[in-house]
Amino acid sequence: MITLGELAESLGLTFNGESGRELKGLASLDLAGSGDVSFLSDRAFVPSLEKTRAEAVILHPDYASYCPVDYILSDDPYLSYAKLSKLFDDSVVPLPGIDISVNMGSDVKIGEGVSIGPNVSIGSGTLLKDNVVIESGVFVGAGAEIGENTRLFPNVVIYHGVRIGSFCRVHANSTIGADGFGFARNPDGWERIAQLGGVVIGDRVDIGANTTVDRGALGNTVLASGVILDDQVHIGHNCQIGENTAIAGCVGIAGSTKIGANCTLAGQVGVVGHIVICDDVHITGQGRVLRSISESGTYSSGTHLSNHRTWVRLGARFDQLEELNRRITALEKAL
Repeated sequence: MITLGELAESLGLTFNGESGRELKGLASLDLAGSGDVSFLSDRAFVPSLEKTRAEAVILHPDYASYCPVDYILSDDPYLSYAKLSKLFDDSVVPLPGIDISVNMGSDVKIGEGVSIGPNVSIGSGTLLKDNVVIESGVFVGAGAEIGENTRLFPNVVIYHGVRIGSFCRVHANSTIGADGFGFARNPDGWERIAQLGGVVIGDRVDIGANTTVDRGALGNTVLASGVILDDQVHIGHNCQIGENTAIAGCVGIAGSTKIGANCTLAGQVGVVGHIVICDDVHITGQGRVLRSISESGTYSSGTHLSNHRTWVRLGARFDQLEELNRRITALEKAL
C-alpha cells in the first residue's frame, strides 16, 4: 500500500488530489477500480480516461482537463508507469542460500547474498558475484562469470567461459554460449568447426525466454550494456550488438553481424551475416536486412497481406518482371 503523495514523491513528480489517498494496485484505464492507479500515454485512450474508475492516473499535463480523478503529472507517462510497476511487483525473489541438491565443481567462488536453487549445476572455476540469483535447474559451465545482482531464471543454460555483467536477467530456458553454426564441407558431408570464442554480456542486459546467443568461432559474441532481447531471439556467432539496442521476438541475426547502439528490430526481422548496421536504425516487423545500413533511420521491407486470388496474380507477375525488363530495355534502345 502506498499513498498518492508518497507515490508522486518516489517518482519525483507533482500531483493533484488527496495526498493520503491509498493506492494498492496498478491497472489499465478500462479495468482500474478502487485503490488502483493507472496511466495515459496515448491520446487515443482519452475516452477511457474520461470514464475511468481509477483512484489516480499518471498523465501528461496536456490531458489533465480530461481526468475525472486525482492525477500525477508526467512529461513521459509511459516511463513513469515503467518505474511505478516495480513498486507493485509481487514476483518472489529467492532468499540467499544454496540448496542441498546443488552439484558444484571445484574452485567455485561465490560472493555474498547469493541464492542457488534446487538441481542447479555449477562448473569448476566459476565466479558468482554478490547477490546473484540462480533458480532451479540452471546449468552454469566451467569458468563462467556471473556479475552482481544478475538473475538466471529456471532451466537457463550458460556454457563454459561465458561472462555476464551486473543487474542482468536471463529468462527461462534460454541458452548462452552454445556452438555457432560453423561447418565446412568435406567429401563425406560436413566437418564441424570448433567454436573457440565465448560470449561477453554487459550490464543491465535483459534476455527473454527460449532465446539463444551463440559463442564466437574465434573472437567473442558481444552484447553491450543495456541490450534487451525478447523471447525466441537467435544471435549468431561473433555478432556484436551495441548499447541499448532492443530486439523483439523471433528475430534471427546471422553470424558476424555488427549492430550499433540504440537500434530497434521489430518482431520476425531477419538479418544476414557479415554486415554492419549503424547506430539509431529501426527495422519494422518482418523486415529482411540483406546489406549493410550506414545511415540512421527507419527501414521496412516485405509485402502486404492480400486475398489469395490477388496474391496468386501478383506472384505470376513477379515471375514476368525479368522478361518485361528485357522488353523495355529493347524498346528504349530502338527509340
